[in-house]
Amino acid sequence: MARTLNGRPAGQGPGHTETAVLSGLGVLGFFALWQFISISGWVSERYLPGPLSVARTIVSLSTEPYSGATLWGHLSSSLVRFGAGFGLAAAIGIPLGLLMGWYRWLEDVVSPVFEALRFIAPIAWVPFAGLWFGTGIGGPTLVIFSGAFAPCLINAYRGAKYVDRRLVEAARTLGASGPRIVAEVLLPSSLPSIVAGLRVSAGIGWQSLIGAELIVVANGVGYMMVQGQLNVITPIVMAGMVAIGVVGVVIDVVLRGFENHIRKGWGR
Repeated sequence: MARTLNGRPAGQGPGHTETAVLSGLGVLGFFALWQFISISGWVSERYLPGPLSVARTIVSLSTEPYSGATLWGHLSSSLVRFGAGFGLAAAIGIPLGLLMGWYRWLEDVVSPVFEALRFIAPIAWVPFAGLWFGTGIGGPTLVIFSGAFAPCLINAYRGAKYVDRRLVEAARTLGASGPRIVAEVLLPSSLPSIVAGLRVSAGIGWQSLIGAELIVVANGVGYMMVQGQLNVITPIVMAGMVAIGVVGVVIDVVLRGFENHIRKGWGR
């Protein structure tokens, strides 16, 4: 019998309770270090306010408008832009990736352009987005799309490319055509890979949104942070950073849960 440690087989990771405790200690340690540096005098509190000061600012921003809206108003604007760009990336990238995985000629046509464009950082699209769309929703949508599109397409393509060929042959035997095979065989079989790609895509898209909001919008969390920086109100800048991090974690947790549900359904 293998050795056990705290009632677990040797080599097995920590349980849920231990994981929660360790995570809590990590968070407490981070905030303790932050507070210590803030009150130590090494950095002026004007440029590094403590966590309590930032927390008070978040509470204040939740009810008092700053730069035209409360924190929740700015977050709502950011989430609308994120939903538009991320949704567009998924709506185009997933079907295109599946079709490229099935039709070799389409892969040959799209791949050269896609491979060149996907290495352009999303932030590099910001000047064009500002010139083309100004401060409306179109500019940030373009920037988010440029970051979120590639993971959607690549994971859909890989999922279609590595689908069990026996399923494809069975569909052909039953008389299924190419488009029907894509919709009824490749799409369901590729779903775990597609959902994993959506999780990566959402993270890149959310980061891309904040980069766009620092430059080409008139509201949103990124815009609020810029106004705080221009007025040297560091707690507002850090409150925006905290809001960005929390919302990003929530988006990732939701997609991670969806991914785990899909993988369990597929027996993976």
